[in-house]
Amino acid sequence: MNTNLSRESLTRSAEDYLKAIYHLTASGGSASTTELAQALDLAPASVSGMLRRLADQDLVEHELYRGVTLTPSGRQIALRMLRRHRLIEAYLVAHLGYSWDTVHEEAEQLEHAVSETLIERIAKVLGHPLEDPHGDPIPAPDGTLAEVVYTPLVDIPIGEEAEIRRVNTNQPDRLRYFSAAGLTPGTRVVVAAREPFRGPIRLLVGKREQIIGDELAVMLLCTRPGLRG
Repeated sequence: MNTNLSRESLTRSAEDYLKAIYHLTASGGSASTTELAQALDLAPASVSGMLRRLADQDLVEHELYRGVTLTPSGRQIALRMLRRHRLIEAYLVAHLGYSWDTVHEEAEQLEHAVSETLIERIAKVLGHPLEDPHGDPIPAPDGTLAEVVYTPLVDIPIGEEAEIRRVNTNQPDRLRYFSAAGLTPGTRVVVAAREPFRGPIRLLVGKREQIIGDELAVMLLCTRPGLRG
């Protein structure tokens, strides 16, 4: 396929499919039709039909009972959409007064409508940021994406310091909770104690304590300053 496939030749739905497949396969492997249907809130039969069309365009590889993966061309388009989405989120927070729990749905709408020229002007105004407000990495214009190894907060050993770098959820209520608790990208915490059997975790955030449940701690992706170098 021509890797310069224009956005005009793809529907909004096709772009959403490619982005969803990217998210589902980011850790390796393939995405099942059922997983994709759940991610897009669609019927499996509808998903199967779209996957056949995307395969005809050489954007996905789809094998019955083996799931779907992106081709290099499909991945390129998915990363382009991620760049648009994350730059729009960053702009809405930095310049239009949005909070990080309200930008996702706005960006979902705008990412399909704005031009590449506008996206690059947004990037310039923002100083070419590397991350969006949630800490998600922003792909470069050429489609490359920095690979960073994160450790979920739930897996940080007791007594160790960690820096929250990424909050892995788009759910507004979760994001509002993390904001109120001061658990946002750039914050350093120390794991003070952990109850057994995936029980609550007690953190030191500066001079104060914060208790967080296992279900939420797994959403906080961290780097470990003590392991650098």
